[in-house]
Amino acid sequence: MFFLTETLVRLFVKNSRDATDPAVRAAYGNLASWVGIFCNLLLCAGKFLAGTLSGSISIAADAVNNLSDASSSVVSLIGFKLGARPADDEHPYGHARFEYLAGLAVAVMVLVIGVELLKSSVGKILHPAAVTFSWVAMAVLAASIAVKLWMSVFNRTLGKRINSGSLIATAADSRNDVLSTSAVLIASLISHFANVELDGWMGAAVALFILYSGVGLIKDTIDPLLGLAPDPELVQRIHDKIMSYPGVLGTHDLMVHDYGPGRQFASVHVELAAEGDVMASHELIDDIERDFLKNDRLPVVIHFDPIVTSDAQVGDMRRWLAGAVKTIDPSLSIHDLRMVPGVNHTNVIFDCVTPPGFAMGSARLKDAIARLVREKDPNYRCVITVETSFAAVPRTGETVQ
Repeated sequence: MFFLTETLVRLFVKNSRDATDPAVRAAYGNLASWVGIFCNLLLCAGKFLAGTLSGSISIAADAVNNLSDASSSVVSLIGFKLGARPADDEHPYGHARFEYLAGLAVAVMVLVIGVELLKSSVGKILHPAAVTFSWVAMAVLAASIAVKLWMSVFNRTLGKRINSGSLIATAADSRNDVLSTSAVLIASLISHFANVELDGWMGAAVALFILYSGVGLIKDTIDPLLGLAPDPELVQRIHDKIMSYPGVLGTHDLMVHDYGPGRQFASVHVELAAEGDVMASHELIDDIERDFLKNDRLPVVIHFDPIVTSDAQVGDMRRWLAGAVKTIDPSLSIHDLRMVPGVNHTNVIFDCVTPPGFAMGSARLKDAIARLVREKDPNYRCVITVETSFAAVPRTGETVQ
């Protein structure tokens, strides 16, 4: 399996190791789509012939399932080609979201086919007809299982290589086809040797499985269009790279905007010492932005947040409060802390970041934090701004020191 996959990649994908290059990514997508079209049409023809000769609705249903997979590959091919188009005046962020729209079209096609197959299968259950057993049909189903097993491995390998949710979903669909075709094969053998008619029931089962897959595909394609949260691994990688630069004290307010596979843009706040030279800080920020663009092909816009490091009292309070809010909930973090002394009390001003859907309301959260701060020092008064995070909090938690 691996040898055939690598052979196809070497033949049809130039510079295959540079998987982040949009042209290379499109070549991988085109290869996967053409392989899907060829294999699924071949399987559809074989199963349709076997189903027609035997009069089996379940084999015919499996053939139509392969036809829908071939149609999906055609739509994916169109999506990859349109998505690879460069940015223009009307679409300055490119056209990569065409891949998501292609996936949505495929999902709708799958649902329509599933409904039609279910209607035919129910008719076969209500009005059963004899099925002619054929070893040729069984051989076709067995060959289909082997081909679909390879296609699952093939698409998963390519999907992981270019980080394509579309190809990984296709791999899962091929794996599911292995299960459904195996069920049809087993049902045919049972019907023949045990004289139990299962054809209509198995056709209905395959149809329901197609419908279930279609609903899952719709969710997978709509989520990024609605604004799916960025991959936690990407969030962690951005965080770790920024923190690897000497002088960086912390990061927060990361936003990742997804304009299609391979077309992401990010903005983030980076905390640097307020006492440092402003030109040096600006140069450091430029270096980080260029690093992301060159090595990750990720345009990143960085906002400079100055942090007072010469005031020991502020530093101690920042470290203590970063840990204190986590006693309320481990997902909480703080940033932009300042302390403004007054005649009777000191204002402790900071932002507290919560995850989306945080159960505790802003007023309750502010009261809980203020209570912890008063227990530390009755002269402290909190001025808190509660924010919602647009990205998963890194596993290392609060990094501001």
